[in-house]
Amino acid sequence: MSETDTLIRLVLATLFGGLVGMERQIHHKPAGLRTHILVCIGACMCMIIGLSLNKEFGNGIDPARIAAQVVSGIGFLGAGTIMVSKASVKGLTIAASIWATSARLCENS
Repeated sequence: MSETDTLIRLVLATLFGGLVGMERQIHHKPAGLRTHILVCIGACMCMIIGLSLNKEFGNGIDPARIAAQVVSGIGFLGAGTIMVSKASVKGLTIAASIWATSARLCENS
């Protein structure tokens, strides 16, 4: 996959995540624009990493394995940052940024 393909995928993930997040933010829902953009970018990076590994090391590598591990592992840690108090929810953007950052770190490894 070329750098251009990667950039296009990340821009599209940002756009689509932003559309969902904007709709939620307009309706004053807890997870808004930033949260959805970060989660979509993180998911996109995980799949890009999996596809790159598959291309580099052959068809024996399942591209979705990295995404599955990041989703379950970092998602569990991010859930610990979410606090619910009466009618407000805090920590969603923090959880999403942890998750997206972990995907970026996997890409650089």
